[in-house]
Amino acid sequence: MHPYTFIFFGQSGAGKGTQVELLKTVLEKKGRNVLKIETGVKFRDLLTSDTLTGRQTKDRIGRGLLLPDFLAISLWGRALIEQITGKEDLILDGLARRPHEAQMLDGAMTFYNRQKPFVVYIKVSEEWCAKRLAERGRGDDTPNQIKKRLDWFNWNTVPSIAYFHENPNYVFVEINGEQSIADVHREILEKTKLN
Repeated sequence: MHPYTFIFFGQSGAGKGTQVELLKTVLEKKGRNVLKIETGVKFRDLLTSDTLTGRQTKDRIGRGLLLPDFLAISLWGRALIEQITGKEDLILDGLARRPHEAQMLDGAMTFYNRQKPFVVYIKVSEEWCAKRLAERGRGDDTPNQIKKRLDWFNWNTVPSIAYFHENPNYVFVEINGEQSIADVHREILEKTKLN
């Protein structure tokens, strides 16, 4: 059985985490083994570790500074090295958020012989995203912070998405994220032919 690979992209608040979980459930119900790697979870784990890296990361985030690129790459790289067997379906969320990371992930996909990965881009407008983030009510969802996140996505992640979109080794799937959770899920299943 050919293992599937799914690489998820979308703005903060686009519902990636929810859709990743729904997709994982569908695959597991089909009797498939699934490895899910989420960079955000790896960073949260790092923040709670009493290591120099954990303390430096917490300090930089607390001061609103960007983290160095090597951290994200090393976190998801280590997860692949330690967990992938080659027989499981792979769901990746929060990886390759900058163009050079996209190239690194592309190299990893080639190394692990992951054929025709799906790149699932849950696309939403900035207005829709800003409204949804503001409604979440989290302390870091201030108008200024939301604008920074949206701008960062446009400057960094959109070129990463373009890298995969233009690469013939990937199956690019654009999803309308401004629908109900069920409709987004249905569109993902239809466009990846999992329904």
